Amino acid sequence: MNNKLMLIVNPAAGKGQSRGCVLDIIQVFSKAGYTTTVYPTNYSGHARVLAREHGSEYPIIVCIGGDGTLSDVFGGLMEIPKEQRPKVGYIPLGTANDVATSLKLHKNPTQAAEEITKGTPLELDVGSFNDDYFSYIAAFGAFTEVSYATSQQTKKALGHFAYVLEGMASLTKITPYHAVVEHDEGVIEGDFVFGSVTNSTSVAGLVKLDPSIVELNDGLFEIILVRTPKSISELNSIIKQILAQNFNNENIVLLHSKKVSFSFNEEVAWTRDGENGGKWQYVSAANNNRAVQILVNETVEVTK
Repeated sequence: MNNKLMLIVNPAAGKGQSRGCVLDIIQVFSKAGYTTTVYPTNYSGHARVLAREHGSEYPIIVCIGGDGTLSDVFGGLMEIPKEQRPKVGYIPLGTANDVATSLKLHKNPTQAAEEITKGTPLELDVGSFNDDYFSYIAAFGAFTEVSYATSQQTKKALGHFAYVLEGMASLTKITPYHAVVEHDEGVIEGDFVFGSVTNSTSVAGLVKLDPSIVELNDGLFEIILVRTPKSISELNSIIKQILAQNFNNENIVLLHSKKVSFSFNEEVAWTRDGENGGKWQYVSAANNNRAVQILVNETVEVTK
């Protein structure tokens, strides 16, 4: 039995909280019979490099950090053959922790480690984004520019998505983007202030998608498009509809699709898993069905 475990640690996660809990986490793994090798990240994207270069050497790879760190790990594993990919454990120490919310992972680091040692592998879909990858969301628009692209300190102060929406005093702060959106069932063209491609029941740490319409390993994305509001009252209506999980109306479109592409008239800024996703005039996203396995509590149900 190969009882080696690779532990990737983002030292900046949780305002440095990871530094104080690593020994306790290693002790949990040691008691469970694992020999742990620690790999601290030294720069943005380092977790991806570590996962790609060393992931196949271990049966289990655990990362301590935010959703961006986990996204890097998934991206690295997608660059090695599927049969060589280890199971993944996630100890969340980020701001929004959307993945942990969707998977009902424990937020206490040592208890999260305990759950990993007893965890059941769950196959997850991973998204392709042009020539890159994302684990749970790729998005554009005014909401993400504030909610995802700001500093960690500001994220705390904002109160996430709801504050972004409520804090928009006028339509002049919203930039509409004309897009042609091609999906499995057809084409939608229009002016949108927000668009997202997700595989999650939690968006930005606050807005929830009904678990009954989201399956994390069904090979399909959930795609949300918000049309440009024509008035302040319409904007307020959109806010209420999103927070009430009321999608598929004249202002909001919810689709399920394996593939989707966005064509814009200009370069548009995107976020991927809460991090800067670059500016693109064309984006193609595809669902890689059941691409990775993540260890979760055996009682967790994340599909219909």
